[in-house]
Amino acid sequence: MEKVRLNNGISIPYLGTGTNTYGKENNDYNGELNGDFSALESAITLGYRLIDTAISYRNEAGVGETIKRSGIPREEFFITTKIPADDEYIKDKNAVRKTLDDSLNHLQTDYIDLYLIHKPIEDDEKLKQTWEVLEEYVSKDKIKTIGVSNFSIDDLKRLDQFATVKPAVNQIKSNPTHWNNEWIKYMFTEDIRPQAWGPMKTTDKHKAQLAEIGERYDKSWSQVLLRYQTQRGIIVIPKSHNEENQKANLESMDFLLSEEDMRKIDQL
Repeated sequence: MEKVRLNNGISIPYLGTGTNTYGKENNDYNGELNGDFSALESAITLGYRLIDTAISYRNEAGVGETIKRSGIPREEFFITTKIPADDEYIKDKNAVRKTLDDSLNHLQTDYIDLYLIHKPIEDDEKLKQTWEVLEEYVSKDKIKTIGVSNFSIDDLKRLDQFATVKPAVNQIKSNPTHWNNEWIKYMFTEDIRPQAWGPMKTTDKHKAQLAEIGERYDKSWSQVLLRYQTQRGIIVIPKSHNEENQKANLESMDFLLSEEDMRKIDQL
């Protein structure tokens, strides 16, 4: 799997899997937990090593157990999780520490590769204390990399006022319905790596245009879309419960789009 080097020197796979519906009834985000992580097992068997979860997904423990049961050495995985902006988790530094410790316990690991703030924390003092605890856990080597999710340019500038460790990643929405190119351009300028959630959301019209491009490479519309993102330097975390689709997503990394086709997709 192709990797990219973050601003702290650590490398992350360009493509991983989301998990927000794994382990839930009817593969529904809000469904009851049912312990069925066969989709994650399939992804790991196929070669996925970047695994993205979050406290709000309610499935950290199942993700951690599935990774452990795979028998694959821990160091081969790149595990991401996220702290919610809810007061329960960030009301003071001790609450943040408990949240991070709980994640380590649920994921059955001594360290987490990437820990994100799941969405902007509006209270400046709570944002500051949350980030300071994340930095503290980096200094203890319990977290390797810290970052944010859904942070606008203004949010990133707020964080920059006091952060002594720059966020390495900002996980944002990026797909043909909303590329978020202004944010992405700013992040590249600041050496913060964009990571796209929902990278395959699109319209039927765009699918047809992407499929036409894909014919030249013997690739599907979805593979073209994923490759467009990774080729321009954006990490992607598509999610599927279907083994064939999981395999196809991985195979988006084995070809290159022409500059002309990249421009066409950028204009969707």
